[in-house]
Amino acid sequence: MLNNDFQTSITAGEQERRDEMAAGNRMLGRVVACSGSRATICATAEGGETSLTELWAVGRLVSISVGRNRIVALVYSMATDQQNWTENRDTTFHVEVELMGEVRVGADGREEFSAGISDYPYLGAIAHRIRAADLAKVYDTGKDDVCTIGKLTQDDQIDATIHVPSMLEKHFAIVGTTGVGKSTAVTLLLHKAIQADPQLRVLILDPHNEFASAFGDLAMVIDTDTLDLPFWLFRLEEFAEVIFRGRPPVPEEMDILRDLIPEAKRAFRGSPESGLMRRTSEKSSITADTPVPFRVADLLALVDERIGRLEGRAEKPHLRSLKSKIMSAINDPRYHFMFSSNTITDTILDTIARIFRIPGDGQPVTTFQLAGIPSEVVNSVASVLCRMAFEIGLWSHGGVHMLVVCEEAHRYVPADPNLGFTPTRQAIARIAKEGRKYGVSLGIITQRPGELDPTILSQCSTIFAMRLANDRDQDIIRSAIPNSSSSTTSFISSIGNGEAIAFGEAVAVPMRMRFARVDTTRLPKANGAGDRHTDETPQSVDLRSIVARMRSVAGPDISGFQSSYLAARDASAAATSGYEDAPYEDEEDYIDTLQAAAQKAPQPAAHEPYRPDMLPGAASAYQPPANERFDSIRRELAAEPRRPEADPYRQPPRPAFGEQQEPRREGSIREQLLKKPLSSLIRR
Repeated sequence: MLNNDFQTSITAGEQERRDEMAAGNRMLGRVVACSGSRATICATAEGGETSLTELWAVGRLVSISVGRNRIVALVYSMATDQQNWTENRDTTFHVEVELMGEVRVGADGREEFSAGISDYPYLGAIAHRIRAADLAKVYDTGKDDVCTIGKLTQDDQIDATIHVPSMLEKHFAIVGTTGVGKSTAVTLLLHKAIQADPQLRVLILDPHNEFASAFGDLAMVIDTDTLDLPFWLFRLEEFAEVIFRGRPPVPEEMDILRDLIPEAKRAFRGSPESGLMRRTSEKSSITADTPVPFRVADLLALVDERIGRLEGRAEKPHLRSLKSKIMSAINDPRYHFMFSSNTITDTILDTIARIFRIPGDGQPVTTFQLAGIPSEVVNSVASVLCRMAFEIGLWSHGGVHMLVVCEEAHRYVPADPNLGFTPTRQAIARIAKEGRKYGVSLGIITQRPGELDPTILSQCSTIFAMRLANDRDQDIIRSAIPNSSSSTTSFISSIGNGEAIAFGEAVAVPMRMRFARVDTTRLPKANGAGDRHTDETPQSVDLRSIVARMRSVAGPDISGFQSSYLAARDASAAATSGYEDAPYEDEEDYIDTLQAAAQKAPQPAAHEPYRPDMLPGAASAYQPPANERFDSIRRELAAEPRRPEADPYRQPPRPAFGEQQEPRREGSIREQLLKKPLSSLIRR
C-alpha cells in the first residue's frame, strides 16, 4: 500500500513555498564549508531567539537549496562560536551536516528523491527546514507493497514504511539493549510480514517463553510438555551433544556410535540381509545421520553384544561407559521430549507438519519454547530445527516460504569460534548464506551484537538498531551502515524506548522512526520482576508444583523402552544360544507378565515405628532382651587379661637346638568355650 500521507504532504509542501527572505521564514543559515560528503552551515539567532533554532537538532533532516534541486542533509553536530549563549544578543552557531541525497526536479516537473548528488552546495547556499513533501519523498521506497510500522521521529504525521519482501528475502536483524522494546518490535514486524505474505511460515526460537501470548490464535505453542522431537532426527554430532551432556565427546565412543547406529536403524526397518551382504548393500544407503527411526533398545543390545565378545578387550571400557551415558540420558526426566514412547515410531511427517506448520490450518507461527529444555541440549535442538527448516526449503524447491527467528542469537552463533555448538553455527550460517535461494529467511534478535558472529550479521541486509549503550556494540553497527550515513549512529546511545534507526534493503535511506504501539493483548510477556500483577496472575503460587518441576518428579514413561530393550536382549541371547523363539510374543505380552508378577509379589513388611529411645544418646533408656547366660560368658571372657596383639609381619622365635617346640595355640572363642568346665556354663 502507498503512504497515506504522501498526497497530503505534497499539498502542504506547496503551501510552504514562501519568500525565502521574508520575516518569519524558513531560512536558518548558509553553507560556509563543504566537502565530498559533509557540509558546515552557519546561522545566527537574532536577539537570542530560539523559535527557529529549535528546528535544528541532532538526527533531524534539513534542506539546502541548490538551483531547482534541494539537497537533503542530516544534522549530526552543532556548536556556537564562543561556546556560550548570550540572552537578548545575536548568537552565531555552526551546524555540521552529512549529505544524504537530493530532491530532483525532472524535465516534466516531477520531483523525486535520489541518493546521489548532482550539484553540491556552493558557499552561501541557503539552508532551511525541510518540507513535509520532501520528507515524504525521502522515505518513500518507490514500491507499492509496503507496510507501515510506525511514524517518523522528526514528523509524526508521516508514516514509517518498509518493503517486507526485501526485508525477508535477504534477512533482517533487530539489535538493542535490554528493555528498549525489541520483543514488541519483533511482534509488530512478524504480524506485518504475515499480512504481507499469508503463505509465510514462522518458527520462533523462544528462549524466554515470552512470545506465546503475542500471536494468539495465529501461533502454535510448543513447550516441553507438548514437544515430541524424536532422538532419531538428530544427526550423529547432535545426538552426541545430548549423550555427552555438552562435553567434548570421546573419539572411541563416537566411533562406536557411528558403527552401531546404522545397524540399529537397519534392525528397525527389518532388513532381511545379514553379514557381509547386509554391509555391502546398505552401507551407503543408511548412515548415522540419516533421519530413519531406530530403537535405543536395539542400540543397547548391539552394545551388549560387543561387550560379550571375546575379542576387543580394549574397547570394552568405552562400551560400558557409552552404555551408562545412554541409560543416564534415557532415565533423565528432562529428556522426556526425546525418548518418550511417542518417539519410537516413524512420526517424521507429523513432527514436521506440527513444528513447521505445513499446511498450517490458520496457524502460521510456531513459538518453540526453549526455557524448559536442559541447557546442554538447547544447542542440539536449535541445530535440528534450523537444519530441518533449510532442508524443507531446499527439497521443496522453494515451495515453502519459511522464516526462522532466533531470539538471543549470540547464544547460538557467538563471535568466538571456540564457543557455541558447531552444528548450530553451521545450520544458521547456511540459512544466512544460501537461504534466500530456497525461500528460507532468517531473523536475528540480540542485545549484544558485539558477541554475535560478524559473518551472520553481515548477511542481514536490513537492520533495526535500537538503543545500544555498549561501545563495542555501537562500533559493530557503525561498521554495518554504509559510509554515506555513518553519522546516523552518532546518537544511537540516546534514542528513546521504541525508537530505532532502520537501514538496509527494506528502506530507501536510513530512517529514524518510532514503532507503532502493539495492542495490549498482543504484547510479549516475559514474567519479569517489573511486570505488574493482574487479575489473571495469582498473588500466591503453589510451591509444591514448583519443586516438583525442579525435581522433574513426573518422569518419562519408559515402559515401552524397557520392554523393547529386554525383548531385544532376550532375542539376541536366544539367537546366540540357537533358539529362535522369543520368550514372549510381543512387548504387550511382556508388560502384562511384569504387571501380573508385581501383583503376586509379597508386599514388604512394615517398618518398625520410630521411638524416642532410638535417638542418639538415648541408648541407656532402652535395652533389647538378651540371654543372661551368654551375658555372663561375655563378662567372664572379657575379664581375662588381654594379650598384646601380635605383629602379623613378625615371625615367631625359633626354638633352640634340641629344645621341644610348643604346639600352636588356637585362640578361637569356640575352642575356649569347649575347654571350660560345664559348671561354669550352668546357671547358678
